[in-house]
Amino acid sequence: MAKLTPPFERIAFVASDTPEGQSALVALTRRYGDRPARAADAIVALGGDGLILQTLHKYMNDQIPIFGMNCGSVGFLMNEYREDDLYARLANAEISHINPLSMIAYDRAGKAHKALAINEVSLFRETAQAAKLRISIDGTVRVAELICDGALVATPAGSTAYNLSAHGPIVPIDAPLLALTPISPFRPRRWRGALLPNKAKIAFDVIEAGKRPVSAVADHAETRSVVRVEIENARHIELYLMCDPDHSLDERVLSEQFLF
Repeated sequence: MAKLTPPFERIAFVASDTPEGQSALVALTRRYGDRPARAADAIVALGGDGLILQTLHKYMNDQIPIFGMNCGSVGFLMNEYREDDLYARLANAEISHINPLSMIAYDRAGKAHKALAINEVSLFRETAQAAKLRISIDGTVRVAELICDGALVATPAGSTAYNLSAHGPIVPIDAPLLALTPISPFRPRRWRGALLPNKAKIAFDVIEAGKRPVSAVADHAETRSVVRVEIENARHIELYLMCDPDHSLDERVLSEQFLF
């Protein structure tokens, strides 16, 4: 397991396939060397948010802190790209602890599909027919029938991603909460979702699954034609995301709430 305190001297680099990512990879490995990821104190991801999510998934069980540098466009989870003083930046970085979501999706044949999500687990209608979902929290039905395009459950880290686009709430990164957000709800029209304790066990049952097929997606892992999806916080898995102190993840999440 990598150290979670300085110095972070053994660095592994990963990069996107873009010209910007590959150019940064060449420059930084020439300057700082490159270790195998599982022998490193920290992994530096060169690209955009997609790359850092892929890297977090790949090393999900290795407890290696990951520091992203933006060589993409938006880069919400990324730090500014600079070649200088990387050792000092890693030593001074703030480390956010993130727990992913665990999803078990049961398809129409009864097969269980398991996946983990750092941002969110989403359910989507597969055809022109609206989805009909029954939502239970800790075994109690809370929404008997949600007619919608879908619904999602987001972690605090994912609350500023698709959840925000679906008009869900932004959740502070260290809050013990999950966001449950409907996607284009038709009935009940005024229901905007809920904030749930992160120990809650959430279940979606698909009503009329044959007529109204639904897919479940954990970040990028999709299961089609599901009949039931169970979601809970994977508290036994902890991910470590490193950020410059003047651009910490909790500050970014807070700042998103004051953008006009």
